[in-house]
Amino acid sequence: MTETGRSSSPAPAPFPLRTKLLPPPAVRELPAPPAKTWRIIGPGIVAAGVGLSSGEFILWPYIATQVGLVFLWGAVVGVVTQWFLNMEIERYTLATGETAVTGFNRYWRHWGLVMVVFTYAANLWPGWATSSATMLSYVFGGTPAYIGIGLLVLIGLILTLAPVVYNALEKLLGFKILVIGGFFVLALILAVTATTVGDLPKAVTDATFPSELGVAVLMGALAYAGAGGGQNLVQSNWIRDKGFGMGHYVPRLVSPVTGKEEAAGPVVGYVFELNETNMARWRRWWRFANVEQAVTFVLVTVVTIVLSSLLAHSTLFGTGGLENNVGFIEKEGQVLQERVGDWFGVFFWLVGAFSLFTAATGIIDYTSRMAADVLKSTYLRGSRTSESRMYARLVWAVVAVGAIVLLSGLDQPLVLLVISACVSGLMMFVYSILLLVMNRTALPNPLKVRGIRVAALVWAVVLFGVLSVLTARQQLTDLFG
Repeated sequence: MTETGRSSSPAPAPFPLRTKLLPPPAVRELPAPPAKTWRIIGPGIVAAGVGLSSGEFILWPYIATQVGLVFLWGAVVGVVTQWFLNMEIERYTLATGETAVTGFNRYWRHWGLVMVVFTYAANLWPGWATSSATMLSYVFGGTPAYIGIGLLVLIGLILTLAPVVYNALEKLLGFKILVIGGFFVLALILAVTATTVGDLPKAVTDATFPSELGVAVLMGALAYAGAGGGQNLVQSNWIRDKGFGMGHYVPRLVSPVTGKEEAAGPVVGYVFELNETNMARWRRWWRFANVEQAVTFVLVTVVTIVLSSLLAHSTLFGTGGLENNVGFIEKEGQVLQERVGDWFGVFFWLVGAFSLFTAATGIIDYTSRMAADVLKSTYLRGSRTSESRMYARLVWAVVAVGAIVLLSGLDQPLVLLVISACVSGLMMFVYSILLLVMNRTALPNPLKVRGIRVAALVWAVVLFGVLSVLTARQQLTDLFG
């Protein structure tokens, strides 16, 4: 009661989040960023580390061998597009502590399930682990299928025995980036020719769209440079485990064996009052998050694509008869052995194997992480099973499926290849629209997306929409002739 005897009006909700399908978030203070923000740099490194996989070691170098360096501008466009997407995914999580997928579920209960199905469709086949195993067989011999099973088991152990899963992933992928960086420094000195370096300015001055490789291949390279598919969405989960913004209040994923589970909070997030203190903290978080992604994810990815393309161009440009698959790496390693020495070709294969192994680790992590988040926040909110335990079970389920596939001796079915090629673009088309809607309607005016970032989301919708149509048309033509 007020002093006049009348009931005071309830304070307005700080955020216009929909509460029909999910419970309302609790209201708490937005934590202040640490004084030394460099100590929490990491999610962008994880994103770059997972993204540096077959595209950076096979697809972009393959393009460089076929048409030269004139399409490298596409890598910059693709990575910058994903930076804008990642920042809108992070915006929602910084403000609410919820993942973007949980935010989608406030509009329709099953959006998260749709995203999980898309992600599993693209990632369930153990392609990255198999490619890593194949490269190891170039060096040590052996059967790639059995090596691949061993790698899958090792991934399962890493992801379920690490006390805090994110910390282990960050260290592993940070080390990967250092290894790749060291390799390419050597490659620039020993293997990249002056002619190739002289051709690099053509990536800007003679930038073209070399359609002779196929529009779908080039659009795919442009769209998936760096990350793609479900990996962008799980940026929410990674910054939350790192304690960014309102994610500070959400328990982290830990090992059911070696970790210590934190007291479970609500399965939805938190929001903050729009007062002067919180808004000052928000501006600091938003500025830091943008810089962290730009310096780690964007810069590392673009530099790696450029360097791997320079190396491929120096060794294989104009040779012809190359295929866009792991066999391309075998040929490149053989040329490096001839030109530099046996040791350098072996080093190249080992670096490639390690790169694809760590990418497979990140892929199994984010696939299982997204599924666990959706299950716990939407369908199993009342379950006593923690999200960490759901995550661990999902990790081993993916490992088991991969092992069964490899033991069966089957190659990847053409139909599954078609599905994998189509779903990532379609998924990104759908969630680009959802991000635009959500960050315009679910956040209060001072926090919502506006201006050039709205234009960037519209560009993403157009890009991934066109890519989805082109990819589906090409794959259906290949499938049915």
